[in-house]
Amino acid sequence: MAKKPAAKAAAKKLKVTLLRSPIGFNKTQGLTVQGMGLRRIRHTVELPDTPETRGMIHKVRHLVEVAE
Repeated sequence: MAKKPAAKAAAKKLKVTLLRSPIGFNKTQGLTVQGMGLRRIRHTVELPDTPETRGMIHKVRHLVEVAE
């Protein structure tokens, strides 16, 4: 019997924490923070480690902290 690959079970996650308010920055940066699911300062969410997530983090890197 063939075994099923367990690649999805071992998917990496990133913990993203909002440290600064997006108020006063570009509107698209505030929308990016909302898109990541961050609601308030010191709110932490776990996101999958994908190129799309990395791009969002890069856009607001001055507002968030990332841990693996």
